[in-house]
Amino acid sequence: MSLILTAHGTRRPAGVAMIGDLAARVAELLDRSIAVAFVDVLGPTPSEVLSAVHARREPAIVVPAFLSRGYHVRADLPAHIEASGHPNVVVTPALGPGPGIIRIIHQNLVETGWQPGDSVILAAAGTSDRRARADLDLAATLLSTLTGAPVELGFAATGTPTIRDAVAAARRRGARRVVVASYLLADGLFQERLDHCGADLVTRPLGTHPGVARLVADRFRNAADPAVRTLYQRTA
Repeated sequence: MSLILTAHGTRRPAGVAMIGDLAARVAELLDRSIAVAFVDVLGPTPSEVLSAVHARREPAIVVPAFLSRGYHVRADLPAHIEASGHPNVVVTPALGPGPGIIRIIHQNLVETGWQPGDSVILAAAGTSDRRARADLDLAATLLSTLTGAPVELGFAATGTPTIRDAVAAARRRGARRVVVASYLLADGLFQERLDHCGADLVTRPLGTHPGVARLVADRFRNAADPAVRTLYQRTA
């Protein structure tokens, strides 16, 4: 059985390296090799990786390294699977939103220096997809239960408010400090925008946290269970 971690892709070498490091940590946890594919910007693509797996007549498990059910998860990835011709592929749910990823965000906040009373903005790349936006709203709500205060959303690319506007609005409301919680997986242009948005503190991308590797490894383990594989196939 082949295990494939699928991410968005970036032209930034640091972002590509971060995904490679994440795959290596997952491989160590599972004592299995993990292939990496990218749905955009660079290759190899999921269809290329799955075509090679199909040629070896191996079933495959794909974990989408995405934080919501956006277009890449709902449309791009299925299109790649279909193009590969592989008949035995199980795709797990995306990494977020959910308690696991939210706990990691909260840990990043604490380690970065967040304190109760700080204004917190959850910063995502952004989306025009209705279901993905609902996932982001849920992530902000879940994070607010851990911080004990409302958490606003801000976007680095698509959607409003932009992260700069969200920080400025928090300051106009009299925030003592503004802390931006990165809801990005890897370094790249969007994380750079967060780092220069005017906030007092900005957390690092989630892919650097060891808990993400454990979360991905659990996705692979669960999907390898025959009963869970059947459930994923029925709900795909």
